[in-house]
Amino acid sequence: MGNTTDDGAVETVNGIEIRAISEDEVAAWDRALALGFLRSHVESAADYRRLQWQPGRVLGGFDEGRCIATFRSFDVELTVPGGATIPADAVTAVTVSATHRRRGLLSAMMRRDLAAARRRGSAVAVLIAAEFNIYGRYGFGPATRGHGWDVDLNRTRGLREGLPTVLGGRIDFVTMEELRKIGPELHDRWRLTQPGALARDELWWKRHTGEIKVPGFEFKEPFVAVHRDAEGTATGAVAYRVDDTWDGSYPNCTLTVVDFLALDRATAAELWRFVLAVDWVRKVVVENIGPDDPLPLLLQDPRAATPYVENADFMWLRVLDVEAAFNARTYGAPGRVVLEVEDRLGFAAGRWAIEVAADGTGRCTPTDDAADLALGASELGTLYLGGETLPRLAAAGLVTELRPGAAAAADLLLRTPLLSWNPDSF
Repeated sequence: MGNTTDDGAVETVNGIEIRAISEDEVAAWDRALALGFLRSHVESAADYRRLQWQPGRVLGGFDEGRCIATFRSFDVELTVPGGATIPADAVTAVTVSATHRRRGLLSAMMRRDLAAARRRGSAVAVLIAAEFNIYGRYGFGPATRGHGWDVDLNRTRGLREGLPTVLGGRIDFVTMEELRKIGPELHDRWRLTQPGALARDELWWKRHTGEIKVPGFEFKEPFVAVHRDAEGTATGAVAYRVDDTWDGSYPNCTLTVVDFLALDRATAAELWRFVLAVDWVRKVVVENIGPDDPLPLLLQDPRAATPYVENADFMWLRVLDVEAAFNARTYGAPGRVVLEVEDRLGFAAGRWAIEVAADGTGRCTPTDDAADLALGASELGTLYLGGETLPRLAAAGLVTELRPGAAAAADLLLRTPLLSWNPDSF
């Protein structure tokens, strides 16, 4: 699995020290992070980074005492198909200074973190890939996609008739302080319904409600409307901004949805009905929503919704413990498939049998049986949450059929009723 070290150890790579930083080195690390992300103009976010700091989880590369590479990870819960959650290692803040590229620094930090995550019991690792061609060599594959819509209200007159309603339900605006109280519990209920969703911690809510200001992260307080059922229980929420644009004497505003949670289809319809009826608004932009969300089909004229962001890859996933990961999720059909996985880091390498019962529960075990499909660790990560199909990967030459028809048959097993989606950057 490569040359890994204990969390407190120092590793030297081409004359550069790779080690965990101490809390009093956070400011220097934050400066290196800003330089790596081409944000040298942003004032220090060291105070915020200290809130994120955990012993052994913030790594740096040091050349003669100067921090020139950054890496951070943290533990998070990931929802998998079927509604179970698994422990994931979330990788973020990955940079290497332009002066120190191609010296093996990222590889050393990544190997070190993944090995430590596996020892801690993380079933998978996840990250948001700024560039497509970097992380596949570490076994990560695109696992969720983002999608957005641009809805022209002059072309559609709101929602179709006959959509579900919530008898006795109501929608109210809430303050940021109220959202910090209501939001976490609502999101915890919602995320269990969406494969690919991640837990939001207390720091997330403080940052996204303006309680904590982060340099480089512009916070503009949104409108937040919460839907409650007849018993007063929150069942959904929408956060949005509205610009102030006029065409002469006529309002020509755009409403931009930045967060949308609904526990059921009736609540979703009520919230969309509300959003599409806001005064002065002529266009609704939904920045990021599930790739199979039915929003366009709810409109009187579905053609009024055009892609805003079209199915771009978003969160990437790397399997660290094949048995733990695949035993946790549910499956689409009974059957059996044997996968031959190549993984140069070793975590997922081997031959694995996935056997699915009639109730959708599955069991993954190592096997010596002949393999049906051959694939790499990156493709295994892509398939895990159900965000891609096996026949499509096979057609692209990314998965090899060792038994004719195996890709189509195995795809039925891995199929999910809801495409994976994660709305949150990290």
